[in-house]
Amino acid sequence: MNWEILEVIIVSKNSFFNQIINYQKQGIPKGVYSICTANEIVIEAAMEMEIENNNYILIESTCNQVNQFGGYSGMTPFGFRDFVFKIAEKIGFPSDKIILGGDHLGPNPWKEDNASVAMEKACQLINNYIEAGYTKIHVDTSMRLADDNSDKTESLVPEIIASRGARLATVAESAFRRLKQKDSLVEPPVYVIGTEVPVPGGIVSTEKKTEITKVEDFKKTISLFKKQFFDNKLGYSWNRVIAVVVQPGVEFSACSIDNYDRSNSIELSNYIKKIPGIVFEVHSTDYQEPESLKQLVEDGFTILKVGPALTFAMREAFFSLNMIEKELFKNKDVHLSELMNTIDRAMLNNPSNWNEYYKGDVREIELARKYSFSDRLRYYWAVPEVRDSIQILFNNLRRTEIPLTLLSQYMPEQYKKVKVGLLNKDPRVLIRDRIISVLENYKKAVN
Repeated sequence: MNWEILEVIIVSKNSFFNQIINYQKQGIPKGVYSICTANEIVIEAAMEMEIENNNYILIESTCNQVNQFGGYSGMTPFGFRDFVFKIAEKIGFPSDKIILGGDHLGPNPWKEDNASVAMEKACQLINNYIEAGYTKIHVDTSMRLADDNSDKTESLVPEIIASRGARLATVAESAFRRLKQKDSLVEPPVYVIGTEVPVPGGIVSTEKKTEITKVEDFKKTISLFKKQFFDNKLGYSWNRVIAVVVQPGVEFSACSIDNYDRSNSIELSNYIKKIPGIVFEVHSTDYQEPESLKQLVEDGFTILKVGPALTFAMREAFFSLNMIEKELFKNKDVHLSELMNTIDRAMLNNPSNWNEYYKGDVREIELARKYSFSDRLRYYWAVPEVRDSIQILFNNLRRTEIPLTLLSQYMPEQYKKVKVGLLNKDPRVLIRDRIISVLENYKKAVN
């Protein structure tokens, strides 16, 4: 079979990503937001928001979060796929409107291994993601591995990054061809390259000024990866490299946010307009103002990724409901959830997911565990005792009527909707609506 001819036929269709890119190249500011989370309630909220419009939804998992060994979520790529589709079935969201993406796919989870071992594991990772039906693949081989030479404080040589990236793309293409033999309708993967972002998990602080990607570095990334694709007989798939990750000056840490200033990225923004078929992808857009998100899309930063801001909003809603529960059942013979205390104990019992990120004295770290923008708390919602606490909270709030007065105090935006009949008082519904309030900013920005 002539795969090069087949690829041209498939990619020439009006696929979702091609439509978005075509709009951008015509000067029409369209984009797509990407939900980076393994949280069930967040995914529910995203599907609920888009179900009426029958829009595509892009959901991504990282190499640390989901891999062949389970990752920190405990899920393999197949497991995550089934997890997402099960939520879709419950919500009534059409599975054919779900796009699964793999973020930072490469050797990052195994960077303490030598290159031969780490890259072999990365190849298996990519293979499993493709076999599980992921179609948007961010190839990230930027991290230094145990036996990489030269100064450890220096970035890895770009030529090595591109060479390793092409190796992973080769594995992805082979996996896709095998998949195609089983299902003739399966879509080929599209690729995202570049990594002007922190490793999965985020940065520790923003004390250093966030450096905006230089046009010459962007050019070099394109040039090196294109050469490696063609050298490795992947030229037919180069037109499926749809985006390059860049840094336009948006970032956040535990307690600070770098807001987008479009005047700092004019050169980068102008240059992408000249490049056919490729747009920018931006990570860490969490906590940006609605107008900033809109400007990012207008300036060619087409794929906006969001994760911690969604679980941050969910955490706010849970804490608000915990306060309502305390007020409602104070001095009553009711077993309370103690959710806020329970999740903090879980974090103290297993500090590995947050202790490198939070600095300061005891009180400052205590506040960061609960309220940080980094939202390291998101790693603990699946802990059994936390899940039990959530169920107690839901049961308590469902056995009584939440007064509008308390809802106004602790969840004022949801109170307004409940008051006029747009929302009911079920705690899970209230939480989802709080998350949707964040997602709506992205939806407006990309449309």
